[in-house]
Amino acid sequence: MDRLFAQQDRLLSQTPMEIIRKCGMDINWNARMMAIRGPKGIGKSTLLKQYIRQHYKTGDRTVLYCSLDNNYFADHSILNLAEEFYLKGGKHLFLDEIHKYAHWSRELKEIYDVYPDMQVVISGSSLLSLQQGEADLSRRCINHDFQGLSFREYLQFYKGIDLPTCTLQEMLENPYPFLERVYAQCKPMAFFDDYLLYGYYPYYKENEIDYYSVINSVMGYVIDDELPRICGVDLENTRKIRALMNILAASEPYEVDISRMSVQSGLQRKTILTYLKYLSDAKLVNLLYSDFINVKKMQKPDKIYIENTNMLKALATHPIKEGTLRETFAINHLAFTHSVEYGKQKGDFVVDGKYTIEVGGQGKTTKQIANVPNAYILADDIEFPIGNKLPLWILGFLY
Repeated sequence: MDRLFAQQDRLLSQTPMEIIRKCGMDINWNARMMAIRGPKGIGKSTLLKQYIRQHYKTGDRTVLYCSLDNNYFADHSILNLAEEFYLKGGKHLFLDEIHKYAHWSRELKEIYDVYPDMQVVISGSSLLSLQQGEADLSRRCINHDFQGLSFREYLQFYKGIDLPTCTLQEMLENPYPFLERVYAQCKPMAFFDDYLLYGYYPYYKENEIDYYSVINSVMGYVIDDELPRICGVDLENTRKIRALMNILAASEPYEVDISRMSVQSGLQRKTILTYLKYLSDAKLVNLLYSDFINVKKMQKPDKIYIENTNMLKALATHPIKEGTLRETFAINHLAFTHSVEYGKQKGDFVVDGKYTIEVGGQGKTTKQIANVPNAYILADDIEFPIGNKLPLWILGFLY
């Protein structure tokens, strides 16, 4: 225990506090048990340590942060840790990389029941493993999902430009007050293309040369290790899943033709639908349905997108089509903060059942959304709104 406290003190002292993600500090940290979930490399561990530094004094032994990949857990259980910590006056236990510990959900359930006045906060990068553990922790653990940097956060992290968030309603219905605040500090179009290529993950500056190799390694780990181990995917099919991801990355967003995808990937129709669900759960793709609320199990999605534009770039073997890049950015930001459905013939997306969004380039016309209420065009390469046509980058300020 003393070794863990010493390691905590060292880790906290090295944790940067200059920039703290707003989305992490806006959540309710008072829940008895909560989980911070999200893909590897988006800053979950940093968020936990920043929160501790903000709310507890140095040397406070009522709080303990430790990572489950620590050698301490080679011969100690988290049950043992919780008991010893509690008996020494511990009240707030932060367990990072929880997915690296076998049977974590069952032991956390027992900790929750045995120590009702101790808070437990967990974090993990294996979304498939964390979702699998939900059954044991149902009604006990509050889940908070996170994703990579928004365009707003990219400006803050990489360019030192600190701007507020904006609600979708504000940016669509009355964008000028917000746009004035943005343009008072920067010209966002000067940075937007770079964000689409390398601004999503906060570790770009740490290793610019190998940035896309790291992204591919993370995707490879999910496909080659987690899908077979957690979801029972046949090892022989992992290569075909990689081929499926490459097909999606090389395609313009189109209405999904499962038969065509089956021929291209060598996977059967039912198998493709199952694997797409796994890839969606692992945050490697975004699936779009025309009726999200009533979507049925194993239903064919209407459109499929790679999860974010940086991942799209990492997968690309040919120049990325502009339409694919634009829509991938839009669905990534919209789906994180809102309910999004496929708009069929009247726009690309229907958001919260209210707003119809069409995404395009500078020359995109309103023909497709004519006479549709609450309909807007989000266009690339424009600086100011023109009627109901708004700059695409404005979605980057939703979080």
